[in-house]
Amino acid sequence: MTLKTRLTERLGITHPILSAPMAFVAGGRLAAAVSSAGGLGLIGGGYGDADWLEDQFRAAGNARVGCGFITWSLAQNSQLLDLVLERKPAAVFLSFGDPVPFGGKIADAGTLLICQVQSMADARAAVDAGAGVIVAQGAEAGGHGERRATLPFVPEVADFLAGAAPGTLLCAAGGIADGRGLAAALMLGADGVVAGSRFTAAEEALVFPGWHDALMAADGDSTVQTSVVDIARRRDWPERFSIRVVENNLIRQWQGREDELRQRQEEAASAYDKATAAGDNDNYGVIVGENAGLIRSVEPAATILEGMVADAATLLRGAPRFAG
Repeated sequence: MTLKTRLTERLGITHPILSAPMAFVAGGRLAAAVSSAGGLGLIGGGYGDADWLEDQFRAAGNARVGCGFITWSLAQNSQLLDLVLERKPAAVFLSFGDPVPFGGKIADAGTLLICQVQSMADARAAVDAGAGVIVAQGAEAGGHGERRATLPFVPEVADFLAGAAPGTLLCAAGGIADGRGLAAALMLGADGVVAGSRFTAAEEALVFPGWHDALMAADGDSTVQTSVVDIARRRDWPERFSIRVVENNLIRQWQGREDELRQRQEEAASAYDKATAAGDNDNYGVIVGENAGLIRSVEPAATILEGMVADAATLLRGAPRFAG
């Protein structure tokens, strides 16, 4: 079962689903599995570990995959873009920073630029950067985000692109975990979706010990946006972005005491690293969106993707037609 959209035609894929380039979680095996199942898998370039990137491109083998970067971090280590472009990725995905300085080099390499945006100002900058695909990310998303909600944000970006850049495609992101989310995104004017949290529950995901246990126990009420995790793990994120994670002991201990946490950052970072290594999911950041309650099993990425598409196709075929 397939859903043909402008995205599947432009990217030469079977299904209008991209797996998010989640830093260090979205490795080569996950990206390859998603691409092999008919979507487009993206390796998470994260904070700029060249050796890790090399390893993950090797793990992807001959699969056609892309790579994503945290844009403000890439600006501090821009040679990583050259490393990735040498491997002829299907796309480069930029988020959380100004994409304009990188747009020309990506275009010169003949590579598709995908820009994830969190505001209308971001969407305008993405068009200026030459993005072929814009991803409108709502605050429901796991990981980093801002304030806009997916439901009104996606159609607003769709309307903007229809007037300003009709050739630029649109994906929705934030809270999408099943066929209902995919069908809704298409009805809102998107050409496809980017799914992250759902693919953290893929067998191929590179998650910390204990992550899947915490994810299976969570629901949407269990998540919170915070800066505590970034402070505790020494990640100097721009103030406009916070990270959505499962609320746990780490968050309850430090939420509202961020200044004190910064003063004790080395101690906190050591404790965070120990918790990660031990699989103590109550004391590290388990990243997931408000769709946590829709994620009920750990499965192969192909099973996840194919189930989303089959369910969405069934829903769209049965959608009521209203006389106007």
